[in-house]
Amino acid sequence: MSEVLWQPTAERISKTRMEAFRRFINQRHHLHIDDYPALHQWSIDQRQDFWQAIVDFFDLRFHQQPDAVLFEGAKMPSAQWFPGATLNFAEHLLRRRDDAVAVVAVAENGQREQLTWAELAEHVAGFQNGLIAAGVGVGDRVAACMPNTWQTLVAMLATTSLGAIWSCSSPDFGTQGVIDRFGQIDPKVLLTCAGYRYAGKEIDQRAKVNEILERLPSLQQLIIVPYARPEAHIEDFQTAANVTLWDDFYFPGGEPDFTPVPFDHPLYILYSSGTTGVPKCIIHSTGGVLLQHVKEHGLHGDLGPGERLFYYTTCGWMMWNWLVSALAVGSAVVLYDGSPFQPGPERLLDLIDDERISVFGTSPKYLATLESSSVKPKQSHDLGSLKTLLCTGSALSPQSYDYVYRDFKQDVCLASMSGGTDIVSCFVNGNPMSPVRRGENMGKSLGMAVEVWNDNGQPVIGEKGELVCTRHFPAMPIGLWNDPDGEKLRASYFSQFPGVWAQGDYAEQLAHGGMMIHGRSDAVLNPGGVRIGTAEIYRQVEKVPQVLDSVAIGQQWHDDVRVVLFVRLTAGIELDETLQDQIRQVIRAHTTPRHVPAKIVAVTDIPRTISGKVVELAVRNVVHGQKVKNTDALANPEALEQFRNRPELDT
Repeated sequence: MSEVLWQPTAERISKTRMEAFRRFINQRHHLHIDDYPALHQWSIDQRQDFWQAIVDFFDLRFHQQPDAVLFEGAKMPSAQWFPGATLNFAEHLLRRRDDAVAVVAVAENGQREQLTWAELAEHVAGFQNGLIAAGVGVGDRVAACMPNTWQTLVAMLATTSLGAIWSCSSPDFGTQGVIDRFGQIDPKVLLTCAGYRYAGKEIDQRAKVNEILERLPSLQQLIIVPYARPEAHIEDFQTAANVTLWDDFYFPGGEPDFTPVPFDHPLYILYSSGTTGVPKCIIHSTGGVLLQHVKEHGLHGDLGPGERLFYYTTCGWMMWNWLVSALAVGSAVVLYDGSPFQPGPERLLDLIDDERISVFGTSPKYLATLESSSVKPKQSHDLGSLKTLLCTGSALSPQSYDYVYRDFKQDVCLASMSGGTDIVSCFVNGNPMSPVRRGENMGKSLGMAVEVWNDNGQPVIGEKGELVCTRHFPAMPIGLWNDPDGEKLRASYFSQFPGVWAQGDYAEQLAHGGMMIHGRSDAVLNPGGVRIGTAEIYRQVEKVPQVLDSVAIGQQWHDDVRVVLFVRLTAGIELDETLQDQIRQVIRAHTTPRHVPAKIVAVTDIPRTISGKVVELAVRNVVHGQKVKNTDALANPEALEQFRNRPELDT
């Protein structure tokens, strides 16, 4: 069992919303649930009572009451959640009307804007009127290619207030990446920026937007936010659609109206990463997203009125959709657009103190970069407001756990989460009642019947296998776009174990309830028929100070597979035999001989998706001379060329 690095005090637990919910359940159902594992077990054994309790505890409002909590068939997917119910998503995010701050938007150049709850509602009301005038109604698609600004949030709330469907990407996507997404869903309205900023540069988007417009024949309204191009004019954009600048599209004021829609009405269209082909268009439901997000924010994140949530994300990653839902529990959100290291590595740490952020979310890569830059936040910053540090996107190494408690803050709940765009939420989560153990995810999310199965479909503990969910949950996608009979949906999530959701993560459930994610299943290495998760190797390589980043793949070699490790080294370091031996010794000492790479090769960059995930499959394809189908999904596609025709891999 791993070392406990943090344990909440009894006093701290007593003030959490998770503890209040536990007492609520005990009182309502005359139970004696006394800890988190028991609460989780009850939440999956009594799913109907649990999800009804979420509705009641968070005072979620149905316009029309449901006929039941759940109708379901014998196997997934066959659920109808809250049939007969109607509700509106934006209505729940806009319940407050006071003069407290609801949204803070900060740009990397220091520009800061804020909206109170009352002002936010007035902007949504005005933008809603603009959408109605543009002909937007229930089921229409409104697409946005936008930076993480308050305008993007206002547009989403106005769209969903009307029962229309919201879909967004970020301006750092390539032209084809945007077309591959929005071209599938026929949007009526597109919101985009004329330019954006990143790492001190201002990037003009106008030519790219015109290329995208050529491929969106369904478009009737284009709304341009000048942003980093204040000189932009409507004449800059060539389209048959009506073109309007943001400030001319609407006038804030009045009260928004909220169109009631069925519980399973489409809310969002999100997209798979698209690194192996055209992205899947994943449809998420109004009620499913709302219930899952208030549970995760209010209980797992312990957020509510008076709190502030920050997550470093772009609008092209599901974490943006997740972040803004914190409004539904009365928490304010802090939005940041730009590089997290501009002008220096302390940029986001300053934000914690300046904005009194309570819950701060980031990636393992960010924490590793801070540590390698010798940043010690607890020496340079107050961090008094910070109670929880969230992390997702990939597995968090044990070294980063050490870094957080040694150099960041000792009294903080470090919650490494795991879920995905597929469910726009988490299977594995933190919670404010449990200890943090080194190198482990704290445990399963409430209401999620998560198990790890071996190849025979049997649940295992203390062994690696496939992360599955064995019972329906409300945030399961209601379908894929242009998949009327559900064939693609079933093939994507229910084909490996019929009737059971397989997430595609290679994972391990530990005896005491903790979880570990060992990498994506499709990137698992298989030397000599032994399955190895790439995260198992990365955890060890991160201990070698000369290595800044790495990617591991399996190379087909002499009718078997051999492990190849590519490393990006610190400036001035060469990959000599001594360093290769050091890397291999560290891996061998803490794993098995099978994990030790047959080849170690130096590169100057590691390709990642725009949301920061290492793309093992793309690297593997290049090494084997196969085509990478969609480089527009990558933040740095040029990095792939380094992996092509490497002579080191011919022997």
